[in-house]
Amino acid sequence: MTDIDRAVGAVLGSAAGDALGAPFEFGLPGVFRERFPDGAGELCGGGGWDPGEATDDTQMAVLLGESLLERGGLDLPDVFDRFRRWAAAEPKDIGLQTEQVLLGGDPWDLASSLHFQVNMYAAGNGSLMRAATSAVYFAARGRTATMDAARRIAALTHGDGAAWEGTAILHELVRVALLGEDPLTALPATLAEVAPAHRDRWATVLAPGWHPDDATEFNGAVWPCLGSAVWALRTTSSFEEALAAAVDLGGDTDTVAAVTGTLAGAVYGSAAVPARWLPALHVPLPGFGGRVLRADDLRELARALVTAG
Repeated sequence: MTDIDRAVGAVLGSAAGDALGAPFEFGLPGVFRERFPDGAGELCGGGGWDPGEATDDTQMAVLLGESLLERGGLDLPDVFDRFRRWAAAEPKDIGLQTEQVLLGGDPWDLASSLHFQVNMYAAGNGSLMRAATSAVYFAARGRTATMDAARRIAALTHGDGAAWEGTAILHELVRVALLGEDPLTALPATLAEVAPAHRDRWATVLAPGWHPDDATEFNGAVWPCLGSAVWALRTTSSFEEALAAAVDLGGDTDTVAAVTGTLAGAVYGSAAVPARWLPALHVPLPGFGGRVLRADDLRELARALVTAG
C-alpha cells in the first residue's frame, strides 16, 4: 500500500529541490557549498527566480498530476494540450526540445517522434523532471503498469527511448520507496525490466561505483541526471544532504535536484523537507489564469493522487 506521507514527500520534495537548485543552474560544481558552507541551503532565489519559486520542472508535474485527477486516468491528448497551453504562455524557463515539440504544430501522437527524426537527439531530462506526480499516481498499480505509464508520458515530448526508459526507472524506484522499501536494492530488478537496447547504458550510470564525474554528457541529458540523483541518494543520509549534493554538482541544478527530491522525499517522507523552506515555496502556472500553488496545495495534490491512483 502506498504510504501517503512518502507520496507527499515525493511531490513536495521534487518542488523543493527544483526551487533550491534553480538559482544555481548552469553554475560550476562547488558553487552551492561556497554559498552555504554548512551545507544547510536556503531557497535563496537568483538568476531570475524569486526565493522559493519553482521552475518548469514542477509546473509540468502539477499540470500532469491535475490531468490525471480531472480525467480519471492517463489521457495523453489532454496532458499534451495542457503542456502546450502552458508553453504558449511563455513560462520563464522551458527546455528547448520540449518547446519545439509542444509548439511545433504537430499532433500529440506524432510531435515528439517527428522532432526526433529531424534532430536525432531527444534524450534530455525533461521527462524525468515532471515525473513526481505520475509516479505517485501509478505506484499502487505495480511495477509493469507504472513503468509503462512512464514511457507513454515521456514519449509525449521525448522521441528517444532512452528518455522513456529513464522515466520508467524513476517511476519504479519511487513506487518501491512508497512501499517503505529501499529503492537502491530494487535497482537490479528494475533494470531487468528496461528495454534491452537501453539496459547496459542505464546499468552503467546506476551502478554503485558510478560518480557524476564519470558522466559522458552534460547532466541535462537523461542518463547523468538520473544517475546523479541516485548517486546523491546513495552517498548521503538525509533529504537535505541529498539535495545539497545534487545542487553542488552544478550544471542543470534545478532538474537534478528535482529528481533527487522526488526520490529522497519518497524515501524520507514529507517531514524531511525542511520546514523553513515551505513558506516561500510556490509554483506559478503560466497560461492557467495566474494560479500559484503553495506547499499546502502540493500536499493536497499528492494526497489526491494517492487516493485516485
